[in-house]
Amino acid sequence: MNDPAHFVETLEYRRFAEFCEACRRYRYVGLCYGAAGVGKTLSARYYARWDTIRDVNVYTLPDEELKTLLATGQPDTLLYTVSVTSTPKSIEAGLAQARNHLYQIVREPVLREHKATLDQQRDRYEEARDAYFADGDWFNLFGEQKPPPEAPAYDEMARRCVQREKAIVDPTTLVLVDEADRLKMAGLETLRDSFDRSQIGLILIGMPGIEKRLARYPQFYSRIGFVHEFRPLSATEVRSLLAVPWTPPGVRLPPLDEETTAAIVRITGGNFRLLGRLLAQTERIVMINELPHVNRQAVEAARESLVIGHTG
Repeated sequence: MNDPAHFVETLEYRRFAEFCEACRRYRYVGLCYGAAGVGKTLSARYYARWDTIRDVNVYTLPDEELKTLLATGQPDTLLYTVSVTSTPKSIEAGLAQARNHLYQIVREPVLREHKATLDQQRDRYEEARDAYFADGDWFNLFGEQKPPPEAPAYDEMARRCVQREKAIVDPTTLVLVDEADRLKMAGLETLRDSFDRSQIGLILIGMPGIEKRLARYPQFYSRIGFVHEFRPLSATEVRSLLAVPWTPPGVRLPPLDEETTAAIVRITGGNFRLLGRLLAQTERIVMINELPHVNRQAVEAARESLVIGHTG
């Protein structure tokens, strides 16, 4: 899982975030492509806060946690991952479910405020009613009966709550579609129809070559306004990460010397996924051999156990 606490906002992520904001602002279809492991999915999940939002049970979430969630901004971006067996019906249902999930999160504070108001009014009424009957003196000096406390106008309060709910619009303004390479023509048509009807930003995320495949579908391709290539980390950025020092969650490494850093930069080629795997495997090598520090030989040994490492 993508832990936001360990996510590093690299230059490439910032470029991706600017691309997303442009697609949201202009309500365009965007196309993002990049090689496997460069961080496309991680960046999309982090940008949409999806690992936090997706698992929220809004009906049981404590008030303070709900306030904290909304304090960082209204959830307005959803991440949809295309399954291998996706169909137009499943895509439409999945998008509708995700959008409704965001709507329920935004709607929940209104419902809780309404319930709190009703509970407060009911408690006041019951307190006044109990005091009225406990008094026993229900007549004034003229023999007229004192009126009992008036019950709250629940219908009016409910009507106002419904009006506030109706004023809440669908918060979704951007949809990120990951694994877009799996989409067939019918799936693309489903997305195009959803885009045309709702006028929200839409971004397809896939592997290099997806832009050429989409060019065969002119009705969809003509709607693409922005294209973004998600590039590997530069050597300078990899060095900066290692100097922090950055490691994957749960991995601890001694400081790296220049020779070791250079070996890591050369082997990974800026591939973020490979960088994490190489560092994790290097930690294992260091522990097994009880090395006091990380050296180039340990990194090379770690590379040998990684299939993808041989491409570095």
